[in-house]
Amino acid sequence: MIRQEIAKLVKQAAKEAGFTVPQVVKIDYPADERYGDYSTNFALKTAKTVKLLPKEIAHNLRSHILNLQPNLFEKIEVAEPGFLNFFVLKEYLQNQIREILKQKEKYGNLEIGRKKINIEYCSANPTGPLHLGHGRGAFWGDVLANVLQKAGHKATREYFINDYGRQVSLLGESINARFLELLGQKVEIKEEFYQGGYVTDIAKEIPQKYSKLPETKRIQTFTEIGFKKMLVEAKKLLEKVGVKYDVWFSERSLYKKGLVRKATELLKKKGFTYEKEGALWFSSAKLGDDKDRVLVKAGGEPTYFASDIAYHLNKVSRGYDLLINAWGADHWGYKPRLMAAAKVLGFDEKLKIIIGQFVRLIEKGREVKMSKRSGTFFALEDLIGEVSSDVARFFFLMKSVDTHIDFNLDLAKTQSEKNPVYYVQYAHARICSILRKAEVKEVQSLLNLLDHPSELKLVKQLTRFPEVVEDIAEDYQVQRLPQYAMDLAAVFHQFYRDCRVISEDKNLSRARLCLVSATKIVLRNTLSLMGISAPEKM
Repeated sequence: MIRQEIAKLVKQAAKEAGFTVPQVVKIDYPADERYGDYSTNFALKTAKTVKLLPKEIAHNLRSHILNLQPNLFEKIEVAEPGFLNFFVLKEYLQNQIREILKQKEKYGNLEIGRKKINIEYCSANPTGPLHLGHGRGAFWGDVLANVLQKAGHKATREYFINDYGRQVSLLGESINARFLELLGQKVEIKEEFYQGGYVTDIAKEIPQKYSKLPETKRIQTFTEIGFKKMLVEAKKLLEKVGVKYDVWFSERSLYKKGLVRKATELLKKKGFTYEKEGALWFSSAKLGDDKDRVLVKAGGEPTYFASDIAYHLNKVSRGYDLLINAWGADHWGYKPRLMAAAKVLGFDEKLKIIIGQFVRLIEKGREVKMSKRSGTFFALEDLIGEVSSDVARFFFLMKSVDTHIDFNLDLAKTQSEKNPVYYVQYAHARICSILRKAEVKEVQSLLNLLDHPSELKLVKQLTRFPEVVEDIAEDYQVQRLPQYAMDLAAVFHQFYRDCRVISEDKNLSRARLCLVSATKIVLRNTLSLMGISAPEKM
């Protein structure tokens, strides 16, 4: 990576100049091309610790860098008040095309990571259809796992099945009420029951013979039928939209193996529990939570919080170096309490919790709040029925997962350059069309002919792909991928307008075909990381 090479050179130059060398040197992309391809404020930062002006430090570094590596830069400029601006040599950029054509789908593969990482995402309660928020979390987690693997990490994709507790039994009660209603009995449909049409649909499939069972047994049976059906439907839908999992972890297994009891006992031994009003409490307020939390209720039943602690201890026991949780907006209050438990149990530095925010579906300027089947929210399956999985993924990924998003359904259905998915995919289709129609073959030995500003700008954009992978692997901001894809498509379309690929100049055509092929590789790799198709015709 060019950025990584520049950072390395700045460190070496700083060492030779006798400056303190930081662990990390920040290299930025200047907003204005006149200020170079890359830039660093290292001299400004160093000036705080040495008795030199930033510009003096920058000039000093410039001399050392040019001595260390004279074949990377066209020039290095010192700009006020002490920035170093790097202009990459044309010949070096041309050689990057050769590297992309050589590596193909492996281009962008990094060796920066060697961690064993567990990513738990979506993990919706199996009590109803997946909604838009679940879809957003599922796409985010799936893409992050792709990027982490691209960066060299070993990522395990995990789904936690909440198949224990009141929420699941409430599903059984809801189905039972609709079941009896279908038999003509007058039944109270309690406010706490699940109200969606899917509950009635499940009840319709249950044979009438179950009406002879005692009520308690009947509800237990319907609970099993209901949650298993919802889980099967969730798996089918996630598979349909390309979301993959390596592990489906059952909450019940924690109780069967006695892990919830072991977790509470461990907290007791650490001295962070106490009894009050017959319940067992965790002293989480001492560790940043807004109040203490119940671990075991007065009746002896562990809380969901207790099983969540046990679940994370189980993940730690499986040898992961990092645990990443993608939770929905309704779980924001759980983060402080779980982080408090993690601190007591010694795995807080391994745990990263990302809280996703709400999704609003907007059509014709108004919010669409629900779909018929779900009853209270708009189901992900219904959205996929309106737009493709490709479109849903791209739109959900365009904004940071921790910010609210308005999903513009009208724009998502548009098949024009206004639709960012269409715009990016059309760039790939256009490339494929060019390569199909080419009467000459690409020749890499002619890459030195590529010196038009639009050609070089496109190469620079291509070389940033590994740097995007690196950045996402560090901070999990996957919205960088769709933004990069749109930027790359825009730069390619500009190149296509400015530079005729197939012309009477056969040698130039051969060189430009190399650039077009390299663009196809990088664009396809980018779409692949997002789980989005790269059509060859549109």
